[in-house]
Amino acid sequence: MKTINIKGKEYVEVNERLKHFRANHPKYSLTSEVIEKTDSSILILATIKDDKDRPIATGIAEEIKGSTFINKTSYVENCETSAWGRALANFGIGLDTSVASAEEVQNAMANQNVASVKVTTKPAHIKMEADDPLNLIKTIKKGLDKGKDWEKDIIPWLKKEDPKLTIKKINQIKSQLNGQTKARVAQKS
Repeated sequence: MKTINIKGKEYVEVNERLKHFRANHPKYSLTSEVIEKTDSSILILATIKDDKDRPIATGIAEEIKGSTFINKTSYVENCETSAWGRALANFGIGLDTSVASAEEVQNAMANQNVASVKVTTKPAHIKMEADDPLNLIKTIKKGLDKGKDWEKDIIPWLKKEDPKLTIKKINQIKSQLNGQTKARVAQKS
């Protein structure tokens, strides 16, 4: 199988593992199942089954939306590819150098670069997106959890981000936050 060299180590790409699998095990199947999908992440389980439909190997992967350039638009597809690569590696394909596929290693390196940039630079100013109210609520909730004051910090920030935002809309946001908090308290009881 063809490999790719990353920092002096050879890795097999998922497409090479998949071609080998299809050529050598034509009666076996490789399926994907979404275990969990949120607005910001996805978790996929890939399963290889033999010709009698018995599970032989699995692979699991998680991707965070927007964590890398490719994950800005294709985090679901990238996650499925990663899960396939893991399942194929656990099945024994492309293990000569590493269980991790070339894509996984490149993704991990990209995430490390993103993390190091975040650590060494000022945090980016969070933009409010009117078309994503759930993200807005989460952002406000994080601010409140970090001790930000609703009147002193949150309302001025909301008005600055969207000057057209009305007091009525701001109060609706506050009500949603209060409702979520009460629901969480009720669940814990």
